[in-house]
Amino acid sequence: MSAETEKSAAAPAPAPMRCQRIGCDAMFTDDDNPDGSCHYHPSGPMFHDGMKEWSCCKQRSHDFSLFLAIPGCATGKHTTEKPVTKAVSLNSKATPPKLAPVQSSKQGVETEACSRCRQGFFCSDHGSQPKAQKPVAVNGTNTEPVEKCSVPQPKKKVVNINEPRVCKNKGCGKTYKEKDNHDAACEYHPGPAVFHDRNRGWKCCDVHVKEFDEFMEIPPCTKGWHNADAV
Repeated sequence: MSAETEKSAAAPAPAPMRCQRIGCDAMFTDDDNPDGSCHYHPSGPMFHDGMKEWSCCKQRSHDFSLFLAIPGCATGKHTTEKPVTKAVSLNSKATPPKLAPVQSSKQGVETEACSRCRQGFFCSDHGSQPKAQKPVAVNGTNTEPVEKCSVPQPKKKVVNINEPRVCKNKGCGKTYKEKDNHDAACEYHPGPAVFHDRNRGWKCCDVHVKEFDEFMEIPPCTKGWHNADAV
């Protein structure tokens, strides 16, 4: 056996690396990285009133776990370079309506100037804003409030304990069977997710980061039952 053959046989295999493209997260090596092996989202997400949308392919979902499971719309080679993306509002091009002046925060910044507060999102800088109360309907002769009609309770859904279901708790998204479900089966974020300026995080565990891929890697902070009917 020649010296070159012995060197090549003794050389260790290259360590696999994790692709940093959004929507991929696959492991690869430089020797096994053909063109088209990576499926990713080339541009960042957009958020508005509970709706999540990929700006590159316009795929959207209200559920955060299903949104993260939307496959990438572009192909290429894996890379270890982190993309620079920015989460934007779905109605960022629309002219915001004029609002009545609101009370200033402790830092002296009016919440009217904050785009997150104007759109009804939770804002870590200014806190949640109280919603304006609707006027109570009254009749012409009596000032007592008119009682609302009682709303019937929704019927309970019958579930097959052996049927595979997908948990919709934020940060979980696992497939489970009801027979295997218990009070510590699910690891999730009770939420809500907080997006303000370039900060992304979870209110439940008070963890905030700058990059979107770092936000995706924040570990769940709560254990409980899987829930396929979570909103």
